[in-house]
Amino acid sequence: MQVLRSVGVLSFAKMSGAVYGALGLVFAPFVLLAGMIGSIAGPRQNPLGPVFSIFFAIMMPVLYAGIGFVMGAVGAFAYNLVAKWVGGVEVELFSPAPPVLVGTAGPNPGANI
Repeated sequence: MQVLRSVGVLSFAKMSGAVYGALGLVFAPFVLLAGMIGSIAGPRQNPLGPVFSIFFAIMMPVLYAGIGFVMGAVGAFAYNLVAKWVGGVEVELFSPAPPVLVGTAGPNPGANI
């Protein structure tokens, strides 16, 4: 077992921001659909309803990525503080053996016939 004692704050924040930005891309069509249905089905037609839903669907991945970046940085910083006192998380790492080459490069001593 290996112990994960610290996490790179910026590295984790970038990864978290990318993951949350991708989630924002996944959820944006559903928000757009709900906004469009809500603006059509309401008792009073609001001409700005579709505009707001389109704007929010476009901004959603950016907002998710920004919030994911900030919260990832805060989480990684907090992990580093707590890991100093508690000792970190135990992780089992696996490295596959390097491939074994059958032939060797260079002259073959048995080929002199």
